[in-house]
Amino acid sequence: MAGIRRLRNVKIVATLGPSSSDYDTIRALFDAGADVFRLNMSHGTHEEQAKRHAIIRKVEEDTGRPIAILADLQGPKLRTGVFAKGSEELEAGQKFRFDLDPAEGDATRVCLPHKEIFAALEPGSALLVNDGKIRLKVEDCGAGHANCVVTTGGTISNRKGVNVPDVVLPLAALSDKDRADLEFACELGVDWLALSFVQRPEDVTEARELAKGRAAILSKIEKPAAVKAYAAILAASDGIMVARGDLGVELPVHSVPPIQKQLVRGARAAAKPVIVATQMLESMIESPMPTRAEVSDVATAIYEGADAVMLSAESAAGDYPVEAVATMDSVAKSVEADPTYREVIEASRRVSRTTIADGIVAASREIAEATDIHAICCFTQSGTTASLVARERPSVPIIALTPIPATLRRLCLTWGVHCVLTDSIERFKMAVVSAARAAREYGFATETDQIVVTAGVPFNVKGTTNILRVAPCDERLIFRTDPE
Repeated sequence: MAGIRRLRNVKIVATLGPSSSDYDTIRALFDAGADVFRLNMSHGTHEEQAKRHAIIRKVEEDTGRPIAILADLQGPKLRTGVFAKGSEELEAGQKFRFDLDPAEGDATRVCLPHKEIFAALEPGSALLVNDGKIRLKVEDCGAGHANCVVTTGGTISNRKGVNVPDVVLPLAALSDKDRADLEFACELGVDWLALSFVQRPEDVTEARELAKGRAAILSKIEKPAAVKAYAAILAASDGIMVARGDLGVELPVHSVPPIQKQLVRGARAAAKPVIVATQMLESMIESPMPTRAEVSDVATAIYEGADAVMLSAESAAGDYPVEAVATMDSVAKSVEADPTYREVIEASRRVSRTTIADGIVAASREIAEATDIHAICCFTQSGTTASLVARERPSVPIIALTPIPATLRRLCLTWGVHCVLTDSIERFKMAVVSAARAAREYGFATETDQIVVTAGVPFNVKGTTNILRVAPCDERLIFRTDPE
């Protein structure tokens, strides 16, 4: 269906689940503004995820617009054992022990069946239980135990999650389940893999080796160790997710907003897409209207220059999934129409340009903004050129043209990029013609307008962006001025 385009630059990621698993709902989510669909591998069977994947591809076919699919791997889950009574009350100041004994727990101890935790703990380390609601401090520890004092009490019950924020755990980011899920997702044909529990760049390298180029790797920054090693993790990754929920558990909650800003700016400088996620419109799980604070939170991420904002339970299990996407879409349009938005985005443009491609895309933005240019059109094999243009955050639309469907879908996560599938191009003149046709077809320009076209010569070679042209959208003028 020609002419479908978004009237905003930031992208929307919608998680699918029980509330959004049929064609009509997924199509409605797309029509409301979803650009990327997330399959949460923590929930649902492979059969259910395969069904959702097939529906997304059917929506893509019916609308004629590429859609990215992101499979989010669960990561290793650290949980306590069980209690003889099902639960116990812990009070601040009391002693409590974690150990490897599988016997049912009581008010003094419980099994923690993860020897890796004990191997990493030190006296003074913090242990957080049930999303940080219960906090304990290690007094002494060994290879199979940790004697603690409760610093924040509460009800501890069976198989509650455990966080260890102070140390790097000797655990791989991929569990056996994750490895199976990764292979399934790659064979299914997802575009992005979100990697949980990342602590070090080697975690990303392992996932990349298993993916074998079948999907791009997006690292979730959700642990203090990942924040400390962010530069190396970013360099090893294709994209980043700011997973604020877990960050808010393992770090002081007041530290999360500045960390979010730092992570977003770092990813943008590296020309890699960054998603801001978790609890963005959480009240819309049960309410058709968000709170003002939630709307402000979404707007803040957009003002910061995030490539995408994400819905989790709001679209996966909530009562108002379509309304949540529509709300996010409306907030994005409102923010991007604000003159202050451009001021903030331009003020945060801090890029170290060291390559010919960097110079080409910078020049394309400056030409577009200094003259009457209606779009920047870039031909790309891997998506790098389009990502570099997006890093500049130009005030005119970006059209990415490529003959590779996988590249097109991955770019659906990148700020401001309108993706168009084109035939393989051998000559620059035909690249300009294809760009002009796409600009007209999707309503970015008319025959009387001009566009900027960037490409690499020779064509179909990765990383050769080396040419820029200001071109008319009238094909007759293109052939007249460039007969070859």
